[in-house]
Amino acid sequence: MTTPQVLIFAILVATMGLFLWGRLRHDVVALAALMACVLAGLVPAADAFAGFGHPAVITVACVLVLSKGLQNTGAVDWLARSILPRDAGRLISTAALMGLGAALSGFMNNVGAMALLMPVAVQLAKRLDLTPGQVLMPLAFGTILGGMTTLVGTPPNLIVSGFREQAGLGPFAMFDFAPVGVAVALLGVLFIAVVGWRLVPARTSATGEGFETGAYMTELRVPGESKAVGLTLRAFEREIEDSEAQIVGLVRNQVRMTAPHGGRRIRAGDILLMEADVGALAEAVSVFGIQLEEQVSAAEEAEAAPRDGKAGKARAKADATGVAGRVTREGATAEQATADDAAAEDVTPKDVAAGTLAGENAVMEDGARAGMGDTFQNARSKARAANEEEPGKVPSTTSDADSKPESKPESKPDPKPDREDDIVLREMAVLPGSTIVGRSASDLQLRTRYGLNLLAIARVGHPPRARLRTVRLKSGDLLLMQGATEAIGAFINDTGCVPLGARELRIPDKRMAIIAGVIMLGAIAIVTLGLLPAAAAFALGLLASMLFRTVPPRQVYTAIDWPVIVLLAALIPVAGAMQTTGAADLLARFLVDMIAQGNPVAALAVVLITTMFLSDVMNNAATAAVMCPIALGIAAALGVNPDSFLMAVAIGASCAFLTPIGHQNNTLILGPGGFRFGDYWRLGLPLEALVVAVSMPLLLLVWPL
Repeated sequence: MTTPQVLIFAILVATMGLFLWGRLRHDVVALAALMACVLAGLVPAADAFAGFGHPAVITVACVLVLSKGLQNTGAVDWLARSILPRDAGRLISTAALMGLGAALSGFMNNVGAMALLMPVAVQLAKRLDLTPGQVLMPLAFGTILGGMTTLVGTPPNLIVSGFREQAGLGPFAMFDFAPVGVAVALLGVLFIAVVGWRLVPARTSATGEGFETGAYMTELRVPGESKAVGLTLRAFEREIEDSEAQIVGLVRNQVRMTAPHGGRRIRAGDILLMEADVGALAEAVSVFGIQLEEQVSAAEEAEAAPRDGKAGKARAKADATGVAGRVTREGATAEQATADDAAAEDVTPKDVAAGTLAGENAVMEDGARAGMGDTFQNARSKARAANEEEPGKVPSTTSDADSKPESKPESKPDPKPDREDDIVLREMAVLPGSTIVGRSASDLQLRTRYGLNLLAIARVGHPPRARLRTVRLKSGDLLLMQGATEAIGAFINDTGCVPLGARELRIPDKRMAIIAGVIMLGAIAIVTLGLLPAAAAFALGLLASMLFRTVPPRQVYTAIDWPVIVLLAALIPVAGAMQTTGAADLLARFLVDMIAQGNPVAALAVVLITTMFLSDVMNNAATAAVMCPIALGIAAALGVNPDSFLMAVAIGASCAFLTPIGHQNNTLILGPGGFRFGDYWRLGLPLEALVVAVSMPLLLLVWPL
C-alpha cells in the first residue's frame, strides 16, 4: 500500500471508531475526518468544502424544508385522518399506519413523518390494548423501509445517485429505486404487521391512564411537615410500593452527594434526586407530602415578586395550590387535589378547587413580572391565532393591552377559562436535530421564556445523575413539562420536540395543505419528467413554499437538519479521497478475491450485507458515502454493471434495524417504547434477512449484472 492509502485507511478506521463510540456528534466526527484528510494532503484545501455545493446535499436540505411545509399546513394530519381506519382490528390498523408512514417517507423526511405519526401510534396502541413499543417499533421500521422507494426518500439514495453521476453514468431518476424498494417495503410491512410485531418486547403497559414512559429523573424537596422526615433513604424507597424508585443523589445544605448511603436519614429541606416512574413520583408527592423542586422554586420566585390587589392574592393561592407538588397525567387539574393537601399548604379546600384558574393566572402574572412578558404572552396569542391566520404568518404581537403593560396586574381573570388554558402535564420526546439538544434547562430559561416547568427527565441507557437544571439534553430524552397548554404548544413548535400524550389531530388549513401538496408533487413531477435535476427542482419548490408561505421565511433555516447537512458535505470529499488514492479499488479487490471468490452474485451479496451491517452501527448517510466507492471498484474489477452494486448500497444503507443508533427513528422510539439496546435485533434480524432474501433476486432481475 502507498502512504496515501495507509493514511486514508487510518482516517476511516478512526472515523468508524468514533461513530461507534457515540460520544461525539456524527457531524463533528465527519468534519474531523475531513480536516484530517486536508492536513494529510488527501483532499486539496480548495476543495475541502465543495461538498456543501453537492447536488445531494442541496436536495436533502430542500426536501427537509418542503417536508416542514407539509407539517405546518396539517396535510399529513389530514392524510392520517382520511386513510387510517378508526375501528379496524390490530392487523389492518397496524398495517395501515405502517403503510402511511412508508408512503410519507418516500417523499418527505423520515424523522418528520415519524414524529407526526408517533402520537397516532400511541393512541392506536391504547385502543388495541398493546404496549406503545409494539406499535412504535413497527412504525419506525415502516418509515425506514419507505425511504428506499424514491430518489428523495432518504439521503443515502441521493448520495448513491451522486456517485453514479460522478462515474459518468448520469444520476438515477426519481423512481429508479421503486421496483426493488417498493417490493421490499411492501413485504417488510406485511411481515411486521402479521408476524413481526410479536417479536417486539412488551416493555411498558398501555392499559393505564396516559402513556407510560419508564423511569424519570427528577428532584423532590422534603418540607418540614413531610412524613419522609426521619426515614432512612432505604426505608423511604421501600415505602413506595410496587415501584422501582431509587434515590441516586441527595442535596443537603448546598452540598450534593452522589449515591448516598441507604442508612442516611432524610431531613427537612433535603432535595432528593430520584429515579422513578410517574406512578412512584405521584405516590411520593401525595403520600409523603414531598414537593417537586422545580415547582417549589417557581413558587419561591413568585413569592419574591410584589403581591398587591386581587392578582397578587390569586398568585399567592396559586403558589400554594395550582398544581404544585401534584404529579398527574395530561388534562388533570388541581381540582383533584385532596383536602389534606390544602391543610398542608395552609389554604382552604375551596382554594384547591380553584387551583386550575389560580395556577393559570399565576403563570401569566408571574411571567409578566419576571420579564417573560412579551415572549410568553405572544406565545399564547400566536397559538390562539393559529387557526385564524395562514400557516407561517406571524400574528401581530401588539395590542392595546401590550401597549399598556402597567395595567396588566389589575386585569381580572376570566371566571370561566377555556379548556386550553388549563395547566397540564405533557410528556414529549426530544427529536434528533432539535434546537434543545446539548442544552440544559438553565440554558433554555424555560420559566422566563415560556412559563414552563421541567419536572423530570427520562433517559434510557444512561440516566442523568446531575441536578435537573444542569442536565444536557440528548436526542431521545423524554421530558415531563408543566404549564399552560398554549405555552407547551409554543415550546414544541419552537424546539422541534414531539408530544407523546394523547391528542386530537389538529384541523388542517385545507387551502394551504393543498398548496403544500401541489408544491411537493410539482417538484417530484419536474424531476420525474427530467425537466430539471433534483437539486434545482426541489430548490424551486423551496422558493415556492416561501412565496406561498407554507413555510415562513424564519422557519426555512430551522427546518433544515444542519448536522445531517454538515455530515454529508464533510464525508463526500473523504469518499472522493478513497477513490483518488486508490484505497477503494484496493479494498474492492480484497473483497472480490478473498470473500466473493470472483463470483459476481456473491460479491453483490457481500456489498449488500456489509452495507447493512455498517448502517446498523454508524450513520446511514456515512455508510453510503464509504461504500459507494468500494461498490464501484468491485463492479469495475468484475467487469459487471455498476448499477446493481450501487442499488445494493442504497438498499443496505436504508436497512438499519438491529440497533437504536443506526437510524434517527430508532433512536426516537428508544425512550417512548421503553426499549433496551438489545431489543431491536429481535425484530430487526429477521427483517434484515427478509430484505436480503427479497432484494437479491430483484436486484439481479431489475439491474442485471
